[in-house]
Amino acid sequence: MKKSIYVIHKHDSKRLHYDLRLQFDDKLKSWAIPKGPPDEQNKKFLAINVDDHELSYANFSGMIPEGEYGAGKVTIWDKGNYELESFKENKKIVFIIKGKRLEGRYCLLHFRPKEKNWLFFKIKEKI
Repeated sequence: MKKSIYVIHKHDSKRLHYDLRLQFDDKLKSWAIPKGPPDEQNKKFLAINVDDHELSYANFSGMIPEGEYGAGKVTIWDKGNYELESFKENKKIVFIIKGKRLEGRYCLLHFRPKEKNWLFFKIKEKI
């Protein structure tokens, strides 16, 4: 399977949150995670689909100036690669993260198709 870029940014803007970014072709698909990433099974967190970012943004760490969208401090919380296991557009994405902090099999599940709300959670490894 093809390995692609995975990154989680810690984003201290109006409200502290984390941004999950997964490379799809030449873009980073992105989700804001208000409570942070799940590190163990049975924890399901809201992930709000946000605008895609350029691939170069995977390396961004710094300040977004006041007055600009997303103003505040952005740091790389975790980075590595992921392998896409299954993809059902706008429904479900299953992938294996190989980061420095997170590792394992994860799922993004779109539970309200007309909204931007997804669930992000860790799932059992395949046996």
